[in-house]
Amino acid sequence: MAKNIEIKARTTQHEFIRQVLNDHQAKFIGTDHQIDQYYHVPKGRLKLRLGNIEKSLIFYDRPNTFEAKESNYSLYKSENLADIQSTLIQALGILVTVDKQREIYFVKNAKIHLDSLEGLGTFVEIEIIDEVAKDTRFDTLENQCQYYKDAFKISDTDLVDCSYSDLILDKEGTDS
Repeated sequence: MAKNIEIKARTTQHEFIRQVLNDHQAKFIGTDHQIDQYYHVPKGRLKLRLGNIEKSLIFYDRPNTFEAKESNYSLYKSENLADIQSTLIQALGILVTVDKQREIYFVKNAKIHLDSLEGLGTFVEIEIIDEVAKDTRFDTLENQCQYYKDAFKISDTDLVDCSYSDLILDKEGTDS
């Protein structure tokens, strides 16, 4: 399994973060409309991501904590993932669907997402990827994650401890 270190935070400062990313000469990959279908699984999370830029079947396991957390994941990429969607639905059933607009940026092994989700708001995610060439300015993935947290002026009170799927399920539970 691959791993990364990540945090997610609520923010209304996408424009400021874009400027910081520009100052860091981030590579803008594009804006992706992503539909993530989460399935019922006994351990971890399994989601099918259908986007224009990113198309993946992703299994991941990580704790729900506010601090930077290690996520262990397996990723299967294919242009034809919609072909297996009905099989996944029949075999496992849909737990929840996440519909988001995502801007994707890279600074070396730091993958930054600026996300907008209707009904939930706007977020930033920082993923420091362990499996690619590392930014040698940092001695640990955690230090690199902290650097971007500080650069984006993310406070501890902005941090989110769970996935978007959990936020949607919680919201649906309170709306019923």
